[in-house]
Amino acid sequence: MLEMTMLLAQAIANDFGRMGLGIGIGLIIVGAGLGIGRIGGSAVDAMSRQPEAGGRIQTAMIIAAALIEGATVIALVFILLCRG
Repeated sequence: MLEMTMLLAQAIANDFGRMGLGIGIGLIIVGAGLGIGRIGGSAVDAMSRQPEAGGRIQTAMIIAAALIEGATVIALVFILLCRG
């Protein structure tokens, strides 16, 4: 009886771990999407106000989006490696 209880507890803990892994990955992806969307919207707004600065604004936008993507990939790799 005790062995069955221990097996059940391990299975439940493992399922909660998988659920937490899924929630963590979802939060990472949603956060990155919101951040890049905000950057894009702000860049388009800035370019509509000053069209002559469009090239510099676009360059800064791409660099910021790349940094967010890099942090997202690092977070995804970290969360997948730490699932234990």
